[in-house]
Amino acid sequence: MYESFFLSHTKEKTERGMKKMNDFHEHEQNEPSKDPSKEKDQSSVVDKIQQLGQSNVPQAGDSNIHVLPIIGQVEGHVQLPAQNKTTKYEHLIPQLIAIEQNPKIEGLVVLLNTVGGDVEAGLAISEMITSLSKPSVSIVLGGGHSIGVPIAVAADYSFIAETATMTIHPIRLNGLVIGVPQTFEYMDKMQDRVVNFVTRHSNVEEEKFKELMFEKGNLSRDIGTNVVGQQAVDVGLIDAVGGVKEAMKKLNEYIEQNKGHNEEKVVQ
Repeated sequence: MYESFFLSHTKEKTERGMKKMNDFHEHEQNEPSKDPSKEKDQSSVVDKIQQLGQSNVPQAGDSNIHVLPIIGQVEGHVQLPAQNKTTKYEHLIPQLIAIEQNPKIEGLVVLLNTVGGDVEAGLAISEMITSLSKPSVSIVLGGGHSIGVPIAVAADYSFIAETATMTIHPIRLNGLVIGVPQTFEYMDKMQDRVVNFVTRHSNVEEEKFKELMFEKGNLSRDIGTNVVGQQAVDVGLIDAVGGVKEAMKKLNEYIEQNKGHNEEKVVQ
């Protein structure tokens, strides 16, 4: 009798288990399949919130103008610590090549808010910008300090915001410095490279620029000068005070002139 009760009880448990499994499979079959596009949209929203702090980012559409931001510290041959916000020159140079080669891009806007950085990396970026066949404008927002000065003047036309600043000071070396005359000759040559580039691509005179660079008493812990907004225009370093509106207007003028010049070439 005990055996009969055990068998019937086992059979009943098995039937209940089979019923639960059938119900589960029926529920899976009846459940609507997830839309991959919705999952992708949700993932995109999460990415935007994590990176930009907002769920809806304005789209520029099919623009003929490329925006190149130079922010934080210009990173050169030495990788900076993770907490430093940097602009890596090895990321910018391929972008500049792509801008030159892409027929859909007709102009470049360079946005600067940088404390400076590696001299050779900054000069490399500056030379790339000034060698583009397409028109370019730069806007100094916040700050365009140190090696940011050559980058700002490398564009065809430069703007500075009213409250933006630019620090002009002598170059310096980090790390081991050998106390021999050749070291100072090397620094002098490198400084001449910066001075020559800035004076060639702006309206500032060489003597005036060097005077600003070696000024004493203007900066509390350094030699040099800090110019703000209109002051940068007055000394001939920057072309005009302005922001995004003025920069876009000027760049569109350059683009139209460039188109007219190219059409003349075709006709001739």
